[in-house]
Amino acid sequence: MACRLPTQLATPGKLHHPHHTKLSTCHGVLSWRRTLATDALCSSTPSSSTALSVNSHKRPLVTCTARTNVGAVNLAPGTPVRPTSILVVGATGTLGRQIVRRALDEGYDVRCLVRPRPAPADFLRDWGATVVNADLSKPETIPATLVGIHTVIDCATGRPEEPIKTVDWEGKVALIQCAKAMGIKKFVFFSIHNCDKHPEVPLMEIKYCTEKFIQESGLDHLTIRLCGFMQGLIGQYAVPILEEKSVWGTDAPTRIAYMDTQDVARLTFIALRNENLNGKRLTFAGPRAWTTQEVITLCERLAGQDANVTTVPVSILRVTRQLTRLFQWTNDVADRLAFSEVLSSDTVFSAPMTETYNLLGVDSKDIISLEKYLQDYFTNILKKLKDLKAQSKQTDIYF
Repeated sequence: MACRLPTQLATPGKLHHPHHTKLSTCHGVLSWRRTLATDALCSSTPSSSTALSVNSHKRPLVTCTARTNVGAVNLAPGTPVRPTSILVVGATGTLGRQIVRRALDEGYDVRCLVRPRPAPADFLRDWGATVVNADLSKPETIPATLVGIHTVIDCATGRPEEPIKTVDWEGKVALIQCAKAMGIKKFVFFSIHNCDKHPEVPLMEIKYCTEKFIQESGLDHLTIRLCGFMQGLIGQYAVPILEEKSVWGTDAPTRIAYMDTQDVARLTFIALRNENLNGKRLTFAGPRAWTTQEVITLCERLAGQDANVTTVPVSILRVTRQLTRLFQWTNDVADRLAFSEVLSSDTVFSAPMTETYNLLGVDSKDIISLEKYLQDYFTNILKKLKDLKAQSKQTDIYF
């Protein structure tokens, strides 16, 4: 996908950069694939410059190709860009909003790229951020959001109802190309831990391809791989248990080292200020890896009540994925169900953090544990419920 630039930025020709000299064998196309032959990579045509074919072991794996020749760029000195100017992409998401709050607290000038929506993101403006409307699936809307920006922090991901490749691949390629063309000084990309080990899962393969695309683009960048967010466990387990509703789980042995997004945001800005980490890839993981059943048991203990657990065997997810792959209009569902392949592989989404803490100058004791996070949540919620019951009794009227 070629990025459409303003006329004063785009001129005929190729974008020349010292790091691109070895990529000319494919006619100006930046391509990367671990198992694809070179001649296959060079077979791309302009009409298919960004190609993704998503498959499991019976189908070809994801093929990530994209053009880098977005046009020569005039990088002559102009108005200086403040190092504190940041664009957060995906600012309304679970991680994005914590990145915005942390950046504002640390004195950064924050601009948020938000898709046009019926309910405007007023809370971002209330915090002190600037909100601009753009859509990664519409590349022509991207360049204007990058004017005057020093650093781009990409927290965006596609909506559940969207094809995975629309935002997470094609949109990200357009964003990276525009960032390079407009002279962005630093690009922070959030990926998934172990994404390079699961090419059968479309989203994880796309994340790995995006990592390589950023690396080959020549942008100064920082890649951060994440394992899982504690915040997601509230709606998935804590709330249903309190409301005595069904809790859905699997019999998978997968273990995930969940991390508080506030800790992720704090560590991100520490890493961003460390010039020695430029071009590096870090993994952020919580203090301990948990299975689904262990998380449910912890929630039951803290809530003081049993959960109504409905267990879905991973084998059922696999069969469902195979069925949804039979029809073109359900392929996107099949792509998302591909995580069942990961769940059934006894994977541990965790990583040693000692070296990372040393690099960042962080004490491991300052990283919140899942026990502490959920304990604080249940303590606050149960206290509010007791207060509501007390107030309701005080307002009873007797005749």
